[in-house]
Amino acid sequence: MMKTNVCMVAAALLLCACSGGDRETARERSVCLTRPEALSEETVKLYSGIVKEAHEISLGFKTAGQIARIHVAEGDRVRRGQLLAELDDADYRLGVEALQVQYDQVRDEVKRTERLLEQKSVSPNDYEKASAGLKQLEVQLQANKNKLNYTKLYAPADGYIQAVNFSPAEMVDAGTAVFTLMDVSQMEVTLDIPGSLYRQRGEFVRFFCRASGVDEAMPLTLSSLTPKADGNQLYRLQLAFEQCPDRKLTAGQNVEVGIVVGDTASARGFAVPLQCLFQAGDSSCVWVFNPDSTVTRRQVELGDVDPEGRAVVLGGLTGDEQIVRAGVHVLQEGEKVRVIDAPSSTNVGGLL
Repeated sequence: MMKTNVCMVAAALLLCACSGGDRETARERSVCLTRPEALSEETVKLYSGIVKEAHEISLGFKTAGQIARIHVAEGDRVRRGQLLAELDDADYRLGVEALQVQYDQVRDEVKRTERLLEQKSVSPNDYEKASAGLKQLEVQLQANKNKLNYTKLYAPADGYIQAVNFSPAEMVDAGTAVFTLMDVSQMEVTLDIPGSLYRQRGEFVRFFCRASGVDEAMPLTLSSLTPKADGNQLYRLQLAFEQCPDRKLTAGQNVEVGIVVGDTASARGFAVPLQCLFQAGDSSCVWVFNPDSTVTRRQVELGDVDPEGRAVVLGGLTGDEQIVRAGVHVLQEGEKVRVIDAPSSTNVGGLL
């Protein structure tokens, strides 16, 4: 598409040059000037988004039992490692104590067997059997200690208690969800974008959001973009905060999300009116107006045509020049010209 547009522009300019390039006049020519317009490289699209927690965690004990104490209530903010609830651990303690006594007894027997082995009073096989029995008891003791530890439930992350599903004295099984924790150690922003913006997803540069009561914009990073449209032909975009917003934002809060899009068709260069261009051989050129009122031919690299119908110049201009807008096809290199504000109504095409 870009090559086709450039070729059409070049062909039109060449035709105009052939029709008017041979005209000569002894008097000083009049020209109109313009400045190249720097193209905006980025566009900001604003949409409404919702803050949400990155995870919602169902918390339960790793062992069964009767709830003895619950230390938090719905809505409480908790920290990682904070004690949330406890089971009645009496039976678990008894189990640990019973195995501890048995373990200590067998350990003493193994020590005596080891001394007898050194005196060659028992066979190595008897010693190995005693040692194996001790290791088995050690494993069972550790398992019971783990179960005792499992009677206490701790917060795995910072967050808020969204729901408390049981009360003290109730029985729960292992894995039953006692609490629902809203993990706020990581927060996200979700929003829906239209198909027109989804097709520009490869040109997304950066993201940010603003919230009521928060002065500064908060930078975001892309988490995911659903490749399937919903019933309203919208695509779900999920963004994560680069830094935890702490208590500046809460889950469910509305925010304004900015999506910065880079325009690859005009990511650099300048826009100039098509009539500023002319062909010199196989090259596209413009006339640059000098401080001494002379003009100099400048070869330029053309891009596409922008939405306003102007030529996009990718190379050859700095943006500080004044270039000839009208009268380009009759000028000569180094020719001195007279600047007028605009072509007169009788000077059609600015050829005079």
